[in-house]
Amino acid sequence: MINLNEIKITPRDQQVLRLLVQGCSNKEIASHLNISPRTVKQHLRTLFLRAGIKEGRKRVKLATAMFIKEQMPPCNHVIG
Repeated sequence: MINLNEIKITPRDQQVLRLLVQGCSNKEIASHLNISPRTVKQHLRTLFLRAGIKEGRKRVKLATAMFIKEQMPPCNHVIG
């Protein structure tokens, strides 16, 4: 399991990761946070690099760790 306390997570990274854990797509995350999908992708890329994650499976572990920590409800999948 990944220890989230050992990874530098900015407040915006945390917002992006929470929405990702809820099942939102990059486009949906961008809409929720009023940023571009490209910016969402960059936040995730930077976060994964800080966590030393290079494989997709480990990215799932990071998302799972965040989910367990926060027990977030699913994304509402509404793009406004």
